Amino acid sequence: MELKLKNPLVFFDIETTGLNITSDRIVEISYIKVMPNGQEETRCFRVNPERPIPAESIAVHHITDEDVKDCPTFKQMAQQLANTFEGCDFAGFNSNHFDIPFLDEEFSRAGVQFDWSKRRFIDVQTIFHKMEKRDLAAACKFYCGHEMENHHSAMADTQTTYEVLKAQLDRYPQLQNDVEALSAFSSHARGVDLAGRLVLNEQGKEVINFGKYRGRIAEEVLGKDSGYYGWILNTDFPSDTKRAFTRIYMRVKQK
Repeated sequence: MELKLKNPLVFFDIETTGLNITSDRIVEISYIKVMPNGQEETRCFRVNPERPIPAESIAVHHITDEDVKDCPTFKQMAQQLANTFEGCDFAGFNSNHFDIPFLDEEFSRAGVQFDWSKRRFIDVQTIFHKMEKRDLAAACKFYCGHEMENHHSAMADTQTTYEVLKAQLDRYPQLQNDVEALSAFSSHARGVDLAGRLVLNEQGKEVINFGKYRGRIAEEVLGKDSGYYGWILNTDFPSDTKRAFTRIYMRVKQK
């Protein structure tokens, strides 16, 4: 089933030096930009992370220091990438929890403030887990009927994610072929920040989603615990999370 799109939809995947959003770096980014008329633009970039790639990461994606030593840094490509992604919605596999916040952190380090606020996010892994509860390779075999090749190659993962979403639409008539509906279905909660450290409750209030204040309304916590905001700013949280807490903190101070 082909996708019904109002905006371009970017399927993307990243390979990184590790799993820490704030301290690790992208070494490869691949995307397929699907236009509302069905045309596709496919690109894959290797990125110099400006640091050694750990052996345990190389064992996963097979990208070595030698492979990326002459590649551009993310900062050098950030603005061009942001321009390419402007006005697009996004799709990926576990992208809501990893790829999107990781990419935003790289944009922030590069001094590029990409506005995610009007974008829709489809997480194909969430759809898969809600329906079948397996991983990408199993999703490929289950939905597309063939084994996945070159697993943990960014382009292979990106292409497979694109194929799986179209096959999911064919298999599940209850899934609406609409980016907004798919975005809503593939979200576990209404996130305030990209990493999901803050979520909205049923009353539309920001609620802390981690640590000792999990489940507490952020405004109430920031109003009573004067040191908590400072701890957020000085701890290893993504830039987007810090900006979200700052907006709430400033609102509290103005009351």
